[in-house]
Amino acid sequence: MTALILGIVNVTPDSFSDGGRYADADAAIAHGLRLRAQGADILDVGGESTRPGAERVDPRVEQERVMPVVRAFAEAGIPVSIDTMNASTAIAAVEAGARIVNDVSGGLADPDMLAAVAPTGADVALGHWRGHSTDMYAHADYADVVGEVVAELRERVGVAASAGIAPSRVILDPGVGFGKRGDQNWTVLRGLERLVGPGARVLVGTSRKRFLAEALSSEPAGVDESRRDLATAVTSVLAAQAGAWAVRVHDVAGTRDALTIARSWEEGAAWDPSTRSR
Repeated sequence: MTALILGIVNVTPDSFSDGGRYADADAAIAHGLRLRAQGADILDVGGESTRPGAERVDPRVEQERVMPVVRAFAEAGIPVSIDTMNASTAIAAVEAGARIVNDVSGGLADPDMLAAVAPTGADVALGHWRGHSTDMYAHADYADVVGEVVAELRERVGVAASAGIAPSRVILDPGVGFGKRGDQNWTVLRGLERLVGPGARVLVGTSRKRFLAEALSSEPAGVDESRRDLATAVTSVLAAQAGAWAVRVHDVAGTRDALTIARSWEEGAAWDPSTRSR
């Protein structure tokens, strides 16, 4: 069992968890370098919040936020993913060195996205999505949530292929928390193996999301960040065991430790108490 870790770098004033902490480019760069030192394989840089109720951001503002950060990481040789629903931001970031375009809307928010990314050679993460943050839960109506997520993502893969993006360049994201209510998220996670197939790369992002807090308490607003991070690490391990290619998290250090322990368990690694080493 193994999974890559995408460390979240939100260059925003209003992201649901850490909005405002790293809105300044220098602070965001320093934070990303810390995440890299803690074990992030890829840094996922975003300049627009997708929390429930969030308003859209003008692409020019988004680019002012993210481009100095993307450039700094790329120049340092760190793999970068750009978290955006705007084609113009995606192209600017790829030109600055980003290797992955992470579009939570699966190319639906901006009709130019897939055609614009196709000639760049960048990989693209297509998220399962049924509407913008302002009304995302209005579309959380499923007869078979796993089957519908799988079918809708396969449709997006086909659309991407028609735009010139080979399936080998596509990463699938089941969109945990996007257009799905609490129990629906758990059902999707339990059905991950239906998304993971030969050669398929699946990205899972549960980090600090409300459905984790709802599982821990009848008053989810009172579940603090550290408890959400622990819950995230557990779900990240379970996702990796189900075959996920990568997990997207705020707390890289805790997730890295959890994945390491789970891998040691699976490999049957023995601990020698006399040397305190494996």
